Amino acid sequence: TVKAILQQYKVHNAEVLFREDASPDELIDIIEGNRKYVKCLYCYNKIDMVSIEEVDELARRPDSTVLSCYKNLNKDYLIEKIWEYLELVRIYTKPRGQPPDFSEPVVLTKGRYGCTVESACKQVHRSLIDDFKFAYVWGTSTKHDPQSCGLSHVLHDEDVIQIVKKTNQQQKADKNYQQRVQQHWDVTRERRRKNRLKT
Repeated sequence: TVKAILQQYKVHNAEVLFREDASPDELIDIIEGNRKYVKCLYCYNKIDMVSIEEVDELARRPDSTVLSCYKNLNKDYLIEKIWEYLELVRIYTKPRGQPPDFSEPVVLTKGRYGCTVESACKQVHRSLIDDFKFAYVWGTSTKHDPQSCGLSHVLHDEDVIQIVKKTNQQQKADKNYQQRVQQHWDVTRERRRKNRLKT
């Protein structure tokens, strides 16, 4: 069947190596290269209407969780599992001289941009990277609290971050400072021109 599938896709000379058991559909997906498999979590509701043996059997299945919305059973466990499967990391920001803001975290994912200080800076504002000096981090990702970290430091869930920007003198000493200032004024001039044309 492997040879027939490869001939359908006009692959006549290839060395195919399987490192696991694969179905013909999975082979076709690899050849086409346009499908991506994502993790799945099966949620079984209404566990209050079935026997304990059936609930136990459903809960022991891989990638499965059971809950009852009517009786509020296992909702917290479901939320915890969703965070685990999506690989979401909550990062709290802390302004200088103020307590951390625990009301609105910056949510990072391991799959998209990573969970580094750099991705947290980009999530807050894209121009923050240009003026970045270092970051103070509190939490489980550090050896001591607070720890001064660079852009490549990997953050853990519920870490607190305080971003320290360069001073004006340090910004002016940068090589690309004049270029950045010119770009800023070009953008501002273009906005003003567009606003005049609208009125």
